[in-house]
Amino acid sequence: MGNWVVIAEYYSDVYRTEFICRGLETKDQALKELRAALHTYVPSKNIIEKRRHVYRFADQESYLVVIKGKLTEWECSLRIAELVSDSTDPTVAKRAQTGDGAAEVAEGPQDGIPPGY
Repeated sequence: MGNWVVIAEYYSDVYRTEFICRGLETKDQALKELRAALHTYVPSKNIIEKRRHVYRFADQESYLVVIKGKLTEWECSLRIAELVSDSTDPTVAKRAQTGDGAAEVAEGPQDGIPPGY
């Protein structure tokens, strides 16, 4: 099972995260799926699309998609994410640390309050 996912994040009455694609093996696969979803992803709301604007953020790994419908305008962020911890599978953190360019997982508890707060 891969550790990479493509997600959509948006606000619709409440803040939501929707998984577009799961279980991707590499970051490159995730980026490819992300770029494929930019022009095809449609929200779970009923929007009749008239126009779509796609903006790339500076990190080159996340995008803002603005869909103009007949009556409304809808926005979401599409991005990739890597699974770096799984309480049911401790080997996930090890794989994330040795992956290609993956962020390192901090040692010790990750839910502590940062110094200075």
